[in-house]
Amino acid sequence: MFEAIPYTFYEPGTAYFWVHFGLVILGFVVAVVTCIVQWRKPAPYGKHDPTDGNWGPMIPQRLSHIISDAVSGVVMFSLVFFLYSSEESDKKALNYVFFSLFLVHTIHRGIVHPLIMRYKSAKVSLGICIGGGLPNVLYHWLIANHIGVAKYHDSYPYDPRFILGVLLYVTGFVINRWADWKLRSLRKKKGAKEIVESKGYYIPYGGFFNYVSCPNYFGELVQWIGWTIATWSLSGFVWACFGAATFFARSRHNHQWYKDHFEDYPSHRKALIPFVF
Repeated sequence: MFEAIPYTFYEPGTAYFWVHFGLVILGFVVAVVTCIVQWRKPAPYGKHDPTDGNWGPMIPQRLSHIISDAVSGVVMFSLVFFLYSSEESDKKALNYVFFSLFLVHTIHRGIVHPLIMRYKSAKVSLGICIGGGLPNVLYHWLIANHIGVAKYHDSYPYDPRFILGVLLYVTGFVINRWADWKLRSLRKKKGAKEIVESKGYYIPYGGFFNYVSCPNYFGELVQWIGWTIATWSLSGFVWACFGAATFFARSRHNHQWYKDHFEDYPSHRKALIPFVF
């Protein structure tokens, strides 16, 4: 039997309830503001980073990503999951499945990726690090709080929402990792005939790059849509909204940047979603 809410959570009206859902509302507001701001002007990172010091002192790029992603996504996320709970919480195997799925992403994003990525610029402004890290604190807290407290019904592992959501999550994760690997590998192929260079950047080809300029963002968007469906949570929904707000805006600016800097950039490519946008 299909259950609209496949878990029990905080009792409505309690302090725990209002804190969690009050922050969910805040998360939605942050997503909307992010969409408006970044749609008008690209976020100052990567190829759009002016590196002029306007965002504060410069720190190592790798350290910046570890601070903004790993501190909240690995350390705080784990602490909230294990320590922050209501009196009636009783974690089941499914809670740990969700915890492990999310932690695999944040460990790679916050630790592995910064250590292996070949950055064009060795340093980045501290302000950019803080600006990217603060929203993560909010959303990672919400996600850890939900999956740490929610008691999913015993039948939920067989629910179509859980199965479809996990499949989408894994698919998006693979697409995202492959796209990051492809971008990283371009640096090794400098001078190859099939690659055109502009200011240290190259046109990537193959796989999803034949259809969109930013398959890394497309993969992560699929990943968080899958997470929202699998967890069937508002915390997952506002996190997916925030991701979409950044992915659509950033892919739009990146797509235009490629077109402006490469005369022979493939005209059939879209920015984020194949054949659509």
